Amino acid sequence: MKNSKSPAIRMSIIAVTTAIVAVFTIAIRIPTPVGGYVSLCDVAVTFVSYTFGPLTGLIAGGLGTAISDLLGGFGQWAPVSFSVHGLEALLIALIVRKNPDSLSLRILSALVAVVVVAGGYFLLTGAFLIGFGAALPEVPANIVQSAVGVLFGLPLSLAVRKAYRKIDDFAW
Repeated sequence: MKNSKSPAIRMSIIAVTTAIVAVFTIAIRIPTPVGGYVSLCDVAVTFVSYTFGPLTGLIAGGLGTAISDLLGGFGQWAPVSFSVHGLEALLIALIVRKNPDSLSLRILSALVAVVVVAGGYFLLTGAFLIGFGAALPEVPANIVQSAVGVLFGLPLSLAVRKAYRKIDDFAW
């Protein structure tokens, strides 16, 4: 598609995908013992990253989760969510970028997503928000959250890409 790389199209895609991530983050929240929550954000982050590429994933994943934290009364978590989910989106999209149909690259990107989310939240919340002792019990919930994200976000992306092949023109 000739106009798929125009700045207006790119900004529109980023705006819509950021909103999708925010809605998935806000829609279902399961509270955790330290005052945070787990959500379906990683379903949207994974879908956006696999479908629209690393730059859209980075911006939409980071900004969408941070906005939902700010809107939902979890403002102290917003910088952590922005950093962790932005990095998660960037890395998983970069891994599958050359060959999005490669099963081994999909598995690698899933493992990276789990490590980045669980490890990122542990390190950043431990260092800046709640201490490492309090952050440690959150690790299993973050592993589940990111694994669920990959288990649902990847097949959703594959289905959309199969149904609408021209969507690949919008990845960057």
